[in-house]
Amino acid sequence: ASGSGQNTTTENYKIFNDSVHGHIKMHPLLVEIIDTPEFQRLRNIKQLGGGYFVFPGASHNRFEHSIGVAHLAGELVRSLRGSLKEKSVNSDDFKDELCVQIAGLCHDLGHGPFSHVFEVFMKEANVPWKHEEESVKMLEKLLERKTKNGNKTIKEIMNEDYGLGDGYIQFIKELINTEGVSHSNDSQHPNKKIKSYLYEIVANKRTGIDVDKMDYFSRDCHHLGMKSNFSHERYVMFARVLTNQNKMEICMRDKEALNMYELFHVRYLLHHNAYQHKVKVAVEMMIVDALLAAEEDFKLKIAEGDNPEKGIKISEAAQKPEMLLKLTDEILQQIKLKSEKAKGIVEKIEKRDFYRCVGSKIFQPNELEDSVKQK
Repeated sequence: ASGSGQNTTTENYKIFNDSVHGHIKMHPLLVEIIDTPEFQRLRNIKQLGGGYFVFPGASHNRFEHSIGVAHLAGELVRSLRGSLKEKSVNSDDFKDELCVQIAGLCHDLGHGPFSHVFEVFMKEANVPWKHEEESVKMLEKLLERKTKNGNKTIKEIMNEDYGLGDGYIQFIKELINTEGVSHSNDSQHPNKKIKSYLYEIVANKRTGIDVDKMDYFSRDCHHLGMKSNFSHERYVMFARVLTNQNKMEICMRDKEALNMYELFHVRYLLHHNAYQHKVKVAVEMMIVDALLAAEEDFKLKIAEGDNPEKGIKISEAAQKPEMLLKLTDEILQQIKLKSEKAKGIVEKIEKRDFYRCVGSKIFQPNELEDSVKQK
């Protein structure tokens, strides 16, 4: 490959056999990123948090989901590029493709143990924390890693071999954490307005339709034994880039409306049957309570051989990328062995002695605010 970022030969690509997408081809730069401790950590974080305690098939992790998102991101970029008026493909197009795929690959690097359950724990512990922001921090740490067979860092290889300098790295960070990014004004992409649609591929804040959802809906259905009638292949094929109010946006054919309705129907079914399953919710509440209990008497060692008393709390560790690296679903077993306060809760989970729902009420809009005002 040259510094132009263009690499048309595929001999160095690696083939991954994915349970959802079949055989997928991965660019050598993506493989370098996959083969780092920051990315490999995702093998030990369940996609559905406490879902595995209820659904025996839900054993899938953030690792395979992230590879799937990178694959779909590449497919969509190439399809959109093929349909744009300027048919000639230049080196900048390959750079865009790589950036979007890297963002897809790294968008979940910052997830804590049991995925979204950990965000609930951090909120309960009164620590401001968002996995998207942590993903960016983990990416920064990952880029400083030396490659497997060389003295260069991944960041240096990106710049020297593929022409992805600091501006492009900032662009990747924006694709991962899109909060506060105005596509037309603040974007770090060299061609701001022309490339605004690239922000709608991995995490689409405008419509909510993005390759992240497409992968995890398909993957979750596959592992839960549920049927999905949504075809992401059709979406990729029929998506087009159109200009709307001076911004380039991803749109779809009118005849594809039914397929898009199916996406949201699948989402509803997943929430109803799996994500909000009452036993799953109970398990996750217990995991949060166990982690909160462990805050009182459990500390993670900063370095091997350290006195355990010198360690830091789980909520503090989650704010440091080098410590977040040590936080996986394995934390439940660690606190069971080393936290007297949390031990009982973890043992109850293992005996399937879960919290029980004793009652529920559906609140109407403004009902909560009114009752608070009355008090």
